[in-house]
Amino acid sequence: MMRYIMSYGVALVVLLLIAGWLASGTLIQGGNGPGNGEQAIVDLIEPEQDGPVRRLFISLGLIAGPDSDEETAPDPEIAKEETGTSAEEILQSVRTVRFDARPMTLEVAVRGQTKADATISVRAETSGIVQELHVSKGQRVEPGDLLCTLDRGTREAKLAQAEASLAQAQVALERAREDLQTNASLREKGLAAANTARQFEVSLTSAEANYRAALASLDDIKSDIEHTEVRAEVGGTVQDPLASVGDMLGNGDICATIVQLDPMLFSGKVAETKVNLVHVGQQAKVTMVTGQTIEGRVRYVSASADPSTRAFELEVELDNPNGDLLNGVTASAKVQVGAIQAHLIPQSALTLKTDGTLGVQIVVDKMARFRPVQIVGDDSAGIWVSGLPSQADVITLGQEYVRDGQRVDASPVGETQS
Repeated sequence: MMRYIMSYGVALVVLLLIAGWLASGTLIQGGNGPGNGEQAIVDLIEPEQDGPVRRLFISLGLIAGPDSDEETAPDPEIAKEETGTSAEEILQSVRTVRFDARPMTLEVAVRGQTKADATISVRAETSGIVQELHVSKGQRVEPGDLLCTLDRGTREAKLAQAEASLAQAQVALERAREDLQTNASLREKGLAAANTARQFEVSLTSAEANYRAALASLDDIKSDIEHTEVRAEVGGTVQDPLASVGDMLGNGDICATIVQLDPMLFSGKVAETKVNLVHVGQQAKVTMVTGQTIEGRVRYVSASADPSTRAFELEVELDNPNGDLLNGVTASAKVQVGAIQAHLIPQSALTLKTDGTLGVQIVVDKMARFRPVQIVGDDSAGIWVSGLPSQADVITLGQEYVRDGQRVDASPVGETQS
């Protein structure tokens, strides 16, 4: 029996201790804002400040007495005397680098590919079987070089016939002229009637027409024979489609294709937000994925946007006398559209204001000043920004720990960057 009493007694004591510990805590009601809705549990049990439960908890050390805050709170004046300074008088150490404004070339970046200036299909101007092919794919040709020779077939016989017809017409023409002169002499002597002149004049006119027709026929067959030799009209590089020996070419069929690689073109698309900055004649630097870099000039800017991309076509002309630049290579171009004064600073110097404004902290008269900036470019050495004075002491270390208008202990590092 005694054992049960002891067990219940110990459980009761533990229960009372737990209840006292819980009663010494604080009840927090959410939704009332920071610092609101907090109330001591003992105040809920016993609202009176001098009740028996509160005195019991104070005597047991579970809660603090009403005078404990006053005893433990330090006097601000005493703390100030002990430390000898205040928090506002402690200067934040920062490091600065002086940057001078300098000209920065404004560039518009364009992605695209190289494109041959022209692709010409050299076509036969007569029909015939390819008797001989004088070029191969990849071969460079100049204007006038022979590409294909077609079989002449019966053209030689037609040439001989045309020459004979021309000779016959020439003889007839000379005879008609002599007949007209003889008739005129007889009419002067009264040996021929006056109305006979018309007959000889008609004969002469007919003979002249026959001569011109024979001459035209001869020129036509000669031209047809010349066209059996297909020659390049422009210089460039031969590529497919290319005829083969034995192919039957009709009038207008392709003998060879010539790609003009000099000059080479870069073709790309300019965003509609930047097209007003790009003009014909501006310098451009083109870099191929092969590593080749070459400078050229803008030759063409489209007046109409692509309906699907809302971008404008651009062409840059590149000198390619040796044919080193190939057609269809992926490339990027930077068109130089002008220059502005800007500062080249390390990217790590950038910071954000509480409202999200991008800028840098500079030191003016030993005081940190926040200056909004706009990024206008970047390269391997840092980023180009505008919006700073011509010479600025930029905080490069410690800018995140100072605010606008705060006095700082600035330590210059390095030489002026210009």
